[in-house]
Amino acid sequence: MKSKVTAIIPVRAGSRRLKNKNISPFAGTNLLLFKINQLKRVRDIDTIVVSSDSDKMLKFAKDSGMATHKRAPEYCDEKTKSFGEVVRHIAESVEGDHILWAPCTAPLVFPKLYSKAIKDYFEIVVNKSEYDSLISVQPFQRYMWDDKGPINYELGLKHVPSQELPKYYFITDGILLAPREKMIEWSYFHGTNPYKFEMEKRASCDIDDRLDIEIARAWLDLDEKVIDEDPYFT
Repeated sequence: MKSKVTAIIPVRAGSRRLKNKNISPFAGTNLLLFKINQLKRVRDIDTIVVSSDSDKMLKFAKDSGMATHKRAPEYCDEKTKSFGEVVRHIAESVEGDHILWAPCTAPLVFPKLYSKAIKDYFEIVVNKSEYDSLISVQPFQRYMWDDKGPINYELGLKHVPSQELPKYYFITDGILLAPREKMIEWSYFHGTNPYKFEMEKRASCDIDDRLDIEIARAWLDLDEKVIDEDPYFT
């Protein structure tokens, strides 16, 4: 029997840095509906659930034919319950064998990336058991300092080009995949040994404030060929 994948779009009414962030205007609609429409096009997703405390956002979801999960205020105020408790609560409240955590604040993760991530997840994580989950990352090689000075390179004659620096990763939070029962056990959306699913800079865009959403709007219509060929976006 085929394992079922449930996609979760977690949204809430409050937003500290960008008011009504999750339903901010985007691409002729809003971020939530834009994400719903992306996920609808991913054949390997069996169910899409919008989890929220907001009746307005839940109505958007219902009008789009999506399943919904109404969260109590204590699971959305970022004070009463810890983040881990929120993840566990949502995972306990839905069905499915595996959960794809798909925030609408990552609007440039397009259907083909979700499809590839799910394919890699089953081939590399589930079937081989080398990893316990999958997370999307953006690799980077940059000169970094702490309060004491350089931490990943040396000054002077030993200075190296950035492409020779050690590779590090930003966790983009655009795609997080794990067995539902494990999310409940961990009280988190990935384990300690995740497979790193690499994405380019545009797909890794995460909206937290007004500048982020303006960047996402500007990058939305960039041609895929340009991105593949221009090292600025890798």
